[in-house]
Amino acid sequence: MRPNRELVVIESIRATHKARENDIRKRLDEFREVWRKGSDARLWEELVFCIFTAGASARMGFRAIEAIRPLLMDGNREEMTLALQRAGAHRFPVERPGYIVVTRSYLREHCDMGLRKKLQSFADPMERRDWLAQEKQVKGLGYKESSHFLRNIGLSGYAILDKHVMNCLMDLKVVETPKPPSNRTRYLETEERLRFFARDIGIDFDELDLVLWSMKTGEVLK
Repeated sequence: MRPNRELVVIESIRATHKARENDIRKRLDEFREVWRKGSDARLWEELVFCIFTAGASARMGFRAIEAIRPLLMDGNREEMTLALQRAGAHRFPVERPGYIVVTRSYLREHCDMGLRKKLQSFADPMERRDWLAQEKQVKGLGYKESSHFLRNIGLSGYAILDKHVMNCLMDLKVVETPKPPSNRTRYLETEERLRFFARDIGIDFDELDLVLWSMKTGEVLK
């Protein structure tokens, strides 16, 4: 038998899911459309967006992408930094362009920027994320933002365990600490707990991630 506090939170989750179900499913369809029709350049833009959102916010990521969009494929670090500073678009205008340039150089050498073909080459979806999170020349992602990127391009089954989601899971006693997982083992363990919880309350796993996020932010963004 669950304590009353947990039951209240679960009912809030169900009510939020019901109220925002159409918006959530529309957003997930938009993500899937990126995978169905998006070019490698579009996939690269989504990867850069996630480099920008780490330790920041989705809205800051949007502003940063708009500021450097003409520079995504060929701009150097200094040009990106200047564009971000002029637009006041990001809190890390020097560091993040460095991540982008290193990652872009690696992808050019490794797969000729063919992100779609590279991502399709993995038979195991966990190995796909491992490559993004563990490759030292893919800068600024880790497991959370690798999951964020894969979800945003329409690949399902990945949890984005940011502070908003972790706080919800803490309220539900699904986890013992609201601190986001710091390594692969902990990430997979927490993700599996979330997957089990989603089955337990009868909400699709990918939809639940957006429900929890929207409960803390009030929006269904990306």
